[in-house]
Amino acid sequence: MIKSMTGYGSSSKEAGSFQVTVELKAVNHRFCEINLRIPRSFLHLEDQMKKRIQRFIHRGRIEGFVNIEGEGLLVKNFKVDWMLLDQYVDALREIKNHYSIQEQVNLSHLLKQEEIFQIQEKEERSLAEVEELLLSCAEEAAQALLSMRRLEGEELKNVLIQYINELQQMVNSLEIRAPLVTRHYKERLEKRIRELYTGPVDENRLLQEVAIFSDKADISEELTRLSSHCSQFLQSLEIKEPVGRKLDFLIQEMNREINTIGSKANDQQIAQDVVELKTILEKMREQVQNIE
Repeated sequence: MIKSMTGYGSSSKEAGSFQVTVELKAVNHRFCEINLRIPRSFLHLEDQMKKRIQRFIHRGRIEGFVNIEGEGLLVKNFKVDWMLLDQYVDALREIKNHYSIQEQVNLSHLLKQEEIFQIQEKEERSLAEVEELLLSCAEEAAQALLSMRRLEGEELKNVLIQYINELQQMVNSLEIRAPLVTRHYKERLEKRIRELYTGPVDENRLLQEVAIFSDKADISEELTRLSSHCSQFLQSLEIKEPVGRKLDFLIQEMNREINTIGSKANDQQIAQDVVELKTILEKMREQVQNIE
């Protein structure tokens, strides 16, 4: 099943006076990258949250936001290191007396010393219940994100099928057009020779020139491979595993064949078709960049 790499999912749960909310936003990325913004007290759960999210998300850049609301989860205490403070005050007085400094030691001098003052956080109640809520929300948010990705992926699939059908139709037209190129070249060459030379035309020489041109302008192999890539592309759209990279590779191969066709086929109509083929392929490439 085709899945988009962009989407949004969220989950919110309550337990007593606490509410946990997890939001996940996803955008395109070559690999799977998950960045979570978690309150410091729950940073130890980051790896577990990522593992739960990765059960559902295999590719893309995921930005996660965690919000925990409630009273009494943590109690903050202000602590003074009195021993260090005494040493600091004594040192200031010694410096003042030693250098005969007139300025008095005041509170502002002391408050600048951050190592003397500490704010300690203490759990007032067990965090186990809140931790389980957080992990559960992360999983549900990932499921919601996956659902949105699937919906967008279905739309992308329909668009890509339309593009690949257009491309295949043009390939079919080129298969009909290609044999005519040699015939038209033979007619133009024979006409040109008769305009420049009034004697009999050397048919063997003419056929030899036409054969050389036909070999150089032959695009049958490129068209066959291009049709094969189109079939593989359609088949890949039905695979359940992530196929974004495979589709991107197939588009690169299609582009290679189309470029070769454009360089080999000495025909104005085919040249115009090549431009149209590359336009369709570029539209496909833009869509594929968003597939997981």
